[in-house]
This record gives sequence, structure tokens and C-alpha cells, in this order.
Amino acid sequence: MSRKFVDFWVGLFVLLGFLALLFLALQAGNMSAFARGETYSLQAKFDNIGGLKPRAPVKSAGVVVGRVGEIRFDDQTFQALVTLNMDSRYHFPKDSSAKILTSGLLGEQYIGITAGGDPENWQAGNKITLTQSAVVLEELISQFLYNKAADAGKPQ
Repeated sequence: MSRKFVDFWVGLFVLLGFLALLFLALQAGNMSAFARGETYSLQAKFDNIGGLKPRAPVKSAGVVVGRVGEIRFDDQTFQALVTLNMDSRYHFPKDSSAKILTSGLLGEQYIGITAGGDPENWQAGNKITLTQSAVVLEELISQFLYNKAADAGKPQ
């Protein structure tokens, strides 16, 4: 075999390895999931968003139905204002609720949509009024410890 032939195959192998690593990095960072079709925007306010990040999935029944677009702080209500970019194929009743959930014990956070029963659906620009903030593990632990300390001080 000639040296050029071997160099060509080694270079091709290295290039394919680099492309595979790039693909994995994009998948891990949710960067490969840019909007592939038409979307409409909804807004929701949360008291605490925990570790929610832009491009986090919006799921309903385990199916990704949108992505988090933008996260801002509303200095009038002192809440986080989250913009959801919903896939236009999916429509939800106006009385549906949104809550911030965690996949696994310490996994990534996402927004879960629970469908309501209203005959009218959300339209672009609507605000989601029924929201539930993220459960922060540190707050749960501190509440548990505080309650245990309070119980220890009580006579039996």
C-alpha cells in the first residue's frame, strides 16, 4: 500500500471521529433541536424556575411538544417570565397547566404541560395562568431538617 493511500484513510477516520464527537456534544447540549417547523409562543410566570434553561424541552405525556425560548425576570411581579415556543402541530386547552419538572433525581429540568378540558385552545401570545414552580431539593432538605429539629425539642 502506498503512503498516500494510508494517509487518506487515517484522515477520513479522524474526520469521522470528529464529526461523531460534534454530534454527541450537540445532542448533550440540546443544541441540535432547533425549531424545525412552525411554532407559536406562550408565556408563563413562575415563582422559582430552579435550573431551567433556554432550549429545555416542553413535554406533554412524555412527548416533546415545544422548547423553552427565553427566560427573563419580571421586575413588576418579581417572577420569572418564561417564553415557550410550542410546535404548531400541538394545541392545548386554555385551562391547561404548566409545571417545572426534573427528569430523574438530579437530571435536567423541563416544563410539563397537563391538558385541561376547556373547548378553546391557547393561541399565540397567550399567558399560561396555572403554573407550578420547580421543586428545589435544597429547600426540601432544609424543611425536613427544620421539622426534625422542631420535633426533637418537643416533650414526648
